[in-house]
Amino acid sequence: MNASTASKPVIAVVGLSNRPDRPSYDVSAYMQHHGYRIVAVNPMYAGTQILGEYCHANLQDAAQALAAAGLKIDIVDCFRKSADIPPVVDEAIAIGAACVWMQQGIVNEAAAAKAQAAGLIVVMDRCIKIDHAMGITHGVL
Repeated sequence: MNASTASKPVIAVVGLSNRPDRPSYDVSAYMQHHGYRIVAVNPMYAGTQILGEYCHANLQDAAQALAAAGLKIDIVDCFRKSADIPPVVDEAIAIGAACVWMQQGIVNEAAAAKAQAAGLIVVMDRCIKIDHAMGITHGVL
């Protein structure tokens, strides 16, 4: 966990869209509103701003940029097709992330096993926004 974010992890959102009608944008805006630092990762929008954050081409670039500010990516939140998850997991392992979170509908058992073998927490087929909102509703977050 990053000391500068106190109790909130830094979330890199792989596949973050700049379109407000896309789930990745909505989920990221929600998490940002609740005090989480969002790191945009999408090669299509690299060099632009999404939700006020600089968008990086890949996790390695994002991790290097954050390291310069004394920060680290804790959660890699994936908005990619299930088949596209293995290279994201490889990058998450390489940057030392603590968790790979695959959003609703995204399942890749082989990539999950690889991430778990490397010591990462893996969440599949769940929405981080819904889980966060449920935690607030039940008074645990």
